[in-house]
Amino acid sequence: MAVWIQAQQLQGDALHQMQSLYGQHFPIEVRHYLSQWIESQLWDAIDLENPQEEFKAKRLLDSLIQELQNKAEHQVGEDGFLLKIKLGHYANQLKSTYDRCPLELVRCIKHILYTEQRLVREATNSNSPVGGMMDSMSQKYQQINQAFEELRLLTQDTENDLRKLQHNQEYFIIQYQESMRIQAQLASLATLPPADRQLREPALLSKKNTVEAWLTREANTLQKYRLDLAEKHQKTLQLLRKQQTIILDDELIQWKRRQQLAGNGGPPEGGLDILQSWCEKLAETIWQNRQQIRRAEHLRQQLPIPGPIEELLNELNSTITDIISTLVTSTFIIEKQPPQVLKTQTKFAATVRLLVGGKLNVHMNPPQVKATIISEQQAKALLKNENTRNDSSGEILNNNCVMEYHQTTGTLSAHFRNMSLKRIKRSDRRGAESVTEEKFTILFESQFSVGSNELVFQVKTLSLPVVVIVHGSQDNNATATVLWDNAFAEPGRVPFLVPDKVLWPQLCEVINMKYKAEVQSNRGLSEENLVFLAQKAFSSSSNNPDDYRSMTMTWSQFNRESLPGRNFTFWQWFDGVMELTKKHLKPHWNDGAILGFVNKQQAQDMLMSKPNGTFLLRFSDSEIGGITIAWVAENPNKAGERMVWNLMPYTTKDFTIRSLADRISDLNHLLFLYPDRPKDEVFSKYYTPPLSKAVDGYVKPQIKQVVPEFATANPDPASGNPTYMDQGASPAPVSHPHAYGIYPAM
Repeated sequence: MAVWIQAQQLQGDALHQMQSLYGQHFPIEVRHYLSQWIESQLWDAIDLENPQEEFKAKRLLDSLIQELQNKAEHQVGEDGFLLKIKLGHYANQLKSTYDRCPLELVRCIKHILYTEQRLVREATNSNSPVGGMMDSMSQKYQQINQAFEELRLLTQDTENDLRKLQHNQEYFIIQYQESMRIQAQLASLATLPPADRQLREPALLSKKNTVEAWLTREANTLQKYRLDLAEKHQKTLQLLRKQQTIILDDELIQWKRRQQLAGNGGPPEGGLDILQSWCEKLAETIWQNRQQIRRAEHLRQQLPIPGPIEELLNELNSTITDIISTLVTSTFIIEKQPPQVLKTQTKFAATVRLLVGGKLNVHMNPPQVKATIISEQQAKALLKNENTRNDSSGEILNNNCVMEYHQTTGTLSAHFRNMSLKRIKRSDRRGAESVTEEKFTILFESQFSVGSNELVFQVKTLSLPVVVIVHGSQDNNATATVLWDNAFAEPGRVPFLVPDKVLWPQLCEVINMKYKAEVQSNRGLSEENLVFLAQKAFSSSSNNPDDYRSMTMTWSQFNRESLPGRNFTFWQWFDGVMELTKKHLKPHWNDGAILGFVNKQQAQDMLMSKPNGTFLLRFSDSEIGGITIAWVAENPNKAGERMVWNLMPYTTKDFTIRSLADRISDLNHLLFLYPDRPKDEVFSKYYTPPLSKAVDGYVKPQIKQVVPEFATANPDPASGNPTYMDQGASPAPVSHPHAYGIYPAM
């Protein structure tokens, strides 16, 4: 639910607090009339401490003013006239207020949104209907931003303490030097006559004792300040590590998982702008604390005082270096993955990105990234930190690229646009494993320094597994390997282990996602479709979905072993159905005209209760990528008996000659699409328009389809001379190849 809708339901003190957020700086009317637009913008993606982000803020300001002006223009009527003037005035007011400082507008709106969310959250408990609708994503972002605010305050606090420590230490050194001067004066008294020495010595000794007593006390105070500062830094680093874990191990890993599932047809993984803004805030906070710790170490070296502080500072320095190393190495990611089915001698692209590159000024000396293809075994060795230097499993052309900094977006990335796999070196395969089950990965690696060469990082990242093919005929089996890996890979696995078997419902979810993506349809696989697939996969006759919920399917059953009585696997059959539907049947599938996943016996049972001429479309059991028409009609050999006929399956080859809709139009004995829809009502919008009349004495030929047993051809002489294709029909399964006969019109 929109925050503004909930905010309007606040009462009492919470309502007054909400109202106090608005005024001349940001009128409440603007919040009300642009609530949806305001809440849909990525305010958190803008770093308020970075002046380079000002152009993003300016763009948002311009968009806000444009939205206000559009809203004003659409107001009509008497009340609308007044509102039109008011909104136009607010547009001018906001422009004059924030045009020179657009980041302040972002700061203002972020504060308003955060406060509103907090007030709504406090006013509604989690069990109430309103509380239950609170956007969990918004809450998570709120928590992350609150943690950043806490880190900012802690860092500011330690900065103030460090300055105070430095000031006190400088004064201590001055007093210490005064003590040394008194010591020198006392020593010089030895050269004076005894009378003069006795006259001056007591005052100097008194002064010496006073200063030394102060120095002793102040040394203890300085040591306490140092220990207190170190403890505060420990607390900051603890919170930093926790925040970094949330961002890198939760949010970034989830983004990578979404990227992996997008390869199977899942929703897009989404942009990296918010993640980058978080990582940059981490980098900035880490760097500020690292500089503070180094300054504290410098103060300790300048004035050594015995105690545990040296060990504490060493520990803090080691921790902060470890934190920044983890951040840098974890944010070197692949923004655009290379294709997971990779054909040799074919151009492909990929993009890698360093999320903290701009903030750490890595672009000042742009690093080069190298891409190498390595095997599964080499990837395992790499993750174990075993020596794999210069190991590769093939040769990639155009595999070096310099990272570029894009000022407008603040991103540092390398775009590999023209890579090509020249050759591949395969390993010895295990058992029944085929070449399309062998997994490789593209290794991207680079090296760069941070902070005037203070820290040098070697970064590496692996692409999602790729399967290398040399011919298009291997594509469907390679896709099966990728599909299984993307779906069932566990986070942090050893490359590239996947379970050998999975629960049937898990696989259903995967193939349904893939089907919808390939066919580009919102109409996925129904429960009946999935039962049909389970019957095919497990050679079962049960129609009960519950019977399959606890069953498991192995990789071998999925795409290694042929289906009983067939020369193709379960996946090869399903992939054939997807390809046929994607290329030729998409509109009919979306219209619900194709039942598809129905076997021959089911089709017969469904049609026998319907009038003659009722037909349905089902995918062929016996042929990859085939669809057949089943219809009910009289038995020509036995009067009064009805039977179900099955047309020889159509394939892609057939539909390149004549479309499914036109073929159905040709067959006059097909009257109703199951259960009772007149065929023209369903398919007429897809019929090819009739040919034009004869021109210059020539008549254009036309191809039409007939089934001889049901031919009732009565062509219109004016439409040219149609030629008929004879398509075999049979009440029994047909597995022999298509045989078309060409007959002239009668």
